[in-house]
Amino acid sequence: MTDSELLKDLDPFDIFDAEAARLDRFFSSLDDEGWRRPSRCAGWSVRDVLGHLAGEELYNHACLDGDLDGLFAMLEREGVGGGYNSFNDWCVRQRRDRPVGDVLEEWRGQNAETRARMRALGRDATLTTSAGPYPVDLQTFHYGSEYATHGDDVGAPVSAEEAGARTLWRVRFGLFTLREQGAAVRAEPSDDHVEVRVDGATARLPYAEFVEATVGRLPADHPLDTEIAMALRCLA
Repeated sequence: MTDSELLKDLDPFDIFDAEAARLDRFFSSLDDEGWRRPSRCAGWSVRDVLGHLAGEELYNHACLDGDLDGLFAMLEREGVGGGYNSFNDWCVRQRRDRPVGDVLEEWRGQNAETRARMRALGRDATLTTSAGPYPVDLQTFHYGSEYATHGDDVGAPVSAEEAGARTLWRVRFGLFTLREQGAAVRAEPSDDHVEVRVDGATARLPYAEFVEATVGRLPADHPLDTEIAMALRCLA
């Protein structure tokens, strides 16, 4: 399958909407204990993941507004430096002392605006990003992928009816991203797995494990060769 064929029949806006709705349903169901539960993100509770997603909308809106300089200037005034990790940590810290209901409403409203504006721009438009102009459809796939990853991080339920298709689009976007980034890995999909080669090392990963590898969520004791695991990590 060529790069253009990997994604052409997928709707990134529908995917983003579906993953946002999944998170919203899950967050809306939580009690105090649920918010405090650890997530798969080291050092972050489920509530912290929400704070991250809410804060990240500052970046998303700056991209849509074409005003990344304004965002970066604000972060400099706040003493936030050191790249995305520092930004993410700051976003979480800023929201830890606020009522969780307020943070949920912030994220819900700001993300709804992001999704509506991205859809209105359409697949063929371009967007200002920190890496330069980038196609709106591909950026939307990235947002959907991140939401799917964080949905799994916090344990948001996935029904049996949707699990297969959800895994497949994530496999296809992972394959696309590896090729787009020119990763030093050869990854070829088969019926239910991906054959992977890095230099002389090879692996046969079931689709679900391939997805986990691309987002850096394989368990520490997974037997995958370290060099292959590093080469596959393209969406984290």
